Amino acid sequence: MSTGGVVYKDLLPIPDTDPTEHEGKSATLRDAPTDSHALALDGARVPPTEEKGAAQVEHQKEVVDLGWNEPKEHVAKPLVGGLDNEHVWMLVRRFNKQIYQVKEIPTAPPGGLDLNVADEEEFTPDKFRANLERLYMTIIIGIIGFAKHIARIRSWRESRRTAWFCSAYFAAWTFDMIVPLLSVTLLTLIVHPPAREVMFPPAPIALVSSSGGVQKPKSGTLGSIDSVTGAPENHKGEAVEQEATNFVYGFATIALSSATGKQPEVEPKEDKSPDDNIPDTTRLAMGVAHAQDKASGNKPDKDHDKTKVPLETAMWSKMRPIMHAVSDIADTWERFANMLDPTPPFPQNKFRLRLGVVIAPIFFLSMFVSSYVFMKGVTFGIGFGFFGDPVIQRGFALLDRKFPKWKKLLELRNTLLKGVPTNAQLTITLLRLGEANKAPLPPPPHITHPPAEQTAHVGSDELSAMGVDRALNATKEELDDAIAYDPEVGHEVSGEGSEKDAKHVKKGSKILSFFRGTAKGAVETTRGADKVKAAAGSTHAKNRLGALPPRNADLTSGPVEFKARFDGKKGHAYIATKSTIPCIAFSTDKTIEKIGSVDREDLHPLWSVPVSDIIDIKKVGGFGWKAKMVVGWAMERELADGLIITDSKFNEYRIMALPLRDELFNRLIAMGGQKWESW
Repeated sequence: MSTGGVVYKDLLPIPDTDPTEHEGKSATLRDAPTDSHALALDGARVPPTEEKGAAQVEHQKEVVDLGWNEPKEHVAKPLVGGLDNEHVWMLVRRFNKQIYQVKEIPTAPPGGLDLNVADEEEFTPDKFRANLERLYMTIIIGIIGFAKHIARIRSWRESRRTAWFCSAYFAAWTFDMIVPLLSVTLLTLIVHPPAREVMFPPAPIALVSSSGGVQKPKSGTLGSIDSVTGAPENHKGEAVEQEATNFVYGFATIALSSATGKQPEVEPKEDKSPDDNIPDTTRLAMGVAHAQDKASGNKPDKDHDKTKVPLETAMWSKMRPIMHAVSDIADTWERFANMLDPTPPFPQNKFRLRLGVVIAPIFFLSMFVSSYVFMKGVTFGIGFGFFGDPVIQRGFALLDRKFPKWKKLLELRNTLLKGVPTNAQLTITLLRLGEANKAPLPPPPHITHPPAEQTAHVGSDELSAMGVDRALNATKEELDDAIAYDPEVGHEVSGEGSEKDAKHVKKGSKILSFFRGTAKGAVETTRGADKVKAAAGSTHAKNRLGALPPRNADLTSGPVEFKARFDGKKGHAYIATKSTIPCIAFSTDKTIEKIGSVDREDLHPLWSVPVSDIIDIKKVGGFGWKAKMVVGWAMERELADGLIITDSKFNEYRIMALPLRDELFNRLIAMGGQKWESW
């Protein structure tokens, strides 16, 4: 597939691939079955005038280590030309949370890029939470940032910029040119990126108040640029990711509090409340809601309440389409973001120009079409859409008969957004770029200590104004005071409700500590029993062996050998790339720990699978999600999960107790020529 240059067909939103056509199987990455594979292969052919990253340099070794298991200061810089390492790691970190399972597809992927979400993807709470977090990190953060820009303009603090906007608007209003003004402004922002910083100078979201002025960030310091709270972070994007997690947990807490009827601010304060002797009800299961109904005289059991089962069934049946809708919305937002601000190795101009070609006719039409004709057309469309359902349905039925694939062909991702990646598709392209040059991208560095309470660097790229205006109309002293760390902000506890909550937290923590000790003892007992059961042949017990690594154990491995277990046996999963077709194998040979597996013919693996034969890779855990949560909480350690690899003969290989599960998963899906679909 050709990816270089801009040709006329690239500027037109016309699908050139049939997403239902079977293309067959590609054995290796170099077969370039998708635009993603082709871009990865072209990554090494960077013009001499452009910066080339370490992962874009072709290597003669079987695999080159660019800094796996090393501190970020020792990792090669940059890994990809045009991208700082922190941005690459942010993409990979979010990719690891989003993608749980991939399956090979034989058909042409929509828009020329694989790793689209499958229509049949099943609902799970983890996937739904991950999609809600994506919704926060993309759309909600974007809307908040846009709202802060509007507040800055409306406040007149940056008077020159607001005056220009005001003058242009009312001049256009006077001559009935509002639509031409808006369309030409939009067109300029799309095709000429420097205009964006002129019209909308950047400013950290947390630093801008709702009135458009300067405020102290809610975390007490400006430790991050793109987060709402300004919280400090060890790596770029971590603060927003933590906000997204707390955003979802906050909604869950509110929902559970509503179900249990908790109203801490309304209940009368007594010298000794019965609630003081029990932990917070929001920590209990949903059964508390039913208990409260019974205490109120209601009868929530199925014999009295005939609505419970059908309503719950209806709600759960709708959760999958809701999850898909959230995912589609986030995907579309990411595609438009990557269209307007492309990331290497994707083309820098092609997609923006295509969008400009679509917007340009609106400007020219608005110059000649009167507002009267425009409104007549809009109101006719509204009326036809409301009253013309019989005609519309017959039209759809005719299209379904004559062109059964028309809906797939006209999807945004196969027309206007053809070839534009989501963040997941961008990430797998970067992973493939490294694999194409035998230089797999190092995983995001793992830092366990909390981020330091220090301010982020704020330069002209992060905070500026138009012309001679001062940024946010604030003096340097005001900005320094707002950015500086204040230990009191974000940690203040005041008011009767807060005192009561603090008392609940203190007493609740004692109770939780007691239960943690009890649970810890139960976990240790279960681990001992698992060893006995595994020796007796229990498959489930074998899958749990090693899932809880010893404290302070050395878990470093990769990029070739990965510590793991198979059928309960300790060993290493390793990737052999010396042959024409790379393979994934497992060996219990203890010498791998010391001398590795590269260029060794004395290893006798228990099994070996060509990477090109893999049709399904799924992330799994040795424990169920409930047990995993309890074990991790009781032992205060991260559990090592595993992978299920399925080959073309439908043989399954379950690799467990795999500390670097995500890293092995990423290498396997990026090495071959498969076209993947996310499940």
